[in-house]
Amino acid sequence: MNPTNQNRLHSPPGDRRHGLFRKLALASVITTFALIVLGGLVRVTGSGLGCAGEWPLCDGSLIPPLTKEDIIEYTHRFVASVVVGPLIIATFLVAVFRYRRLKSVIIPTTVSVALLLAQGGLGGVTVLTELPGHIVAAHLALAQALLGCLILVAVSAYRISEPAAGDAAAGQAASSQPPQISAQDPASPAAPAEKKDGFPRLAAFAAAGTYVILLSGAYVTATPGALAACPQWPLCGGSFWPSTELQAIHMLHRVVAAIIGLAIFYVSFRAFSYGTTKLGSGGKLIASLAGFGGALLFAQVVSGAVAIWTGFPMEIRLAHIALATAVWGIMLAVALLSNWEQTQTGPAFRQAVGAQGGGASASITGSPTGTP
Repeated sequence: MNPTNQNRLHSPPGDRRHGLFRKLALASVITTFALIVLGGLVRVTGSGLGCAGEWPLCDGSLIPPLTKEDIIEYTHRFVASVVVGPLIIATFLVAVFRYRRLKSVIIPTTVSVALLLAQGGLGGVTVLTELPGHIVAAHLALAQALLGCLILVAVSAYRISEPAAGDAAAGQAASSQPPQISAQDPASPAAPAEKKDGFPRLAAFAAAGTYVILLSGAYVTATPGALAACPQWPLCGGSFWPSTELQAIHMLHRVVAAIIGLAIFYVSFRAFSYGTTKLGSGGKLIASLAGFGGALLFAQVVSGAVAIWTGFPMEIRLAHIALATAVWGIMLAVALLSNWEQTQTGPAFRQAVGAQGGGASASITGSPTGTP
């Protein structure tokens, strides 16, 4: 392997505008995470109707009254419309002008704008219909989907880099020639088939399962009486087997969390061995993220138990939401990073990217398997 490939994941972009795109993508992820946590604060403090059930106004005015509920609710709306929304739209516009031919960039940025608009509309419906449980749960699920889409944008942003002028010219020259496949490349018919590591699929399963945990938790909080139906942990009403429908809803969330949680812990364990074999394509970062995700999941389980033992205090419930969101984001990043190396490699893909030509082109910075 060429030593220069080892730091490609963190290599500085060759174009300031690409650096801007990376910053916008990362800022969108961070602020959306903060917005979800802020939405959790609205939920646990009962501030969803803090603006007297009005939207987009608050008590008939653009400036909210100085009450706790009004301020919390209005702050959530302010961050969504003044910070998160413009960041996502700016990221989309840069993608349109600079990376519109890269599907790994233009598709998720476009979807993120669609999700943003749907999320804003659903937020208004949530308030105007006085917070029905199923709409509140849908609002949270859509917010988590938006976060996941933005994480995909960020991973793509940090996996591509703008070519220098000489590289762009070379790419254009290469595009006029028929594709050349190295005899050592896994895509070559003469090359022996390489045994694929199962870790990327496992990571993808864990990430998808984490989203299912979020949905099941949202369903519990959206169902009146389900949250407090099991005042013990790990038992429910003195037994592992629920005796009422509300207890069944609550215990279903615990069972789902236990099954997927084991998968997440296993991914965290496997990531260390996987990372040592993929150092050239961000293996160390994958291992670090997976380990951190496992640690956060443990804290998540503890916060859930403590919330039940202490009567569901506001602070613990908020921490539970924040930790769940963080685990979802981290496990998705692990899945995307590990799967990227297996799907976005090979000379045909690299030539297709390089052949886009001019300043609007971009090149892949992952370390392809089998490349020198």
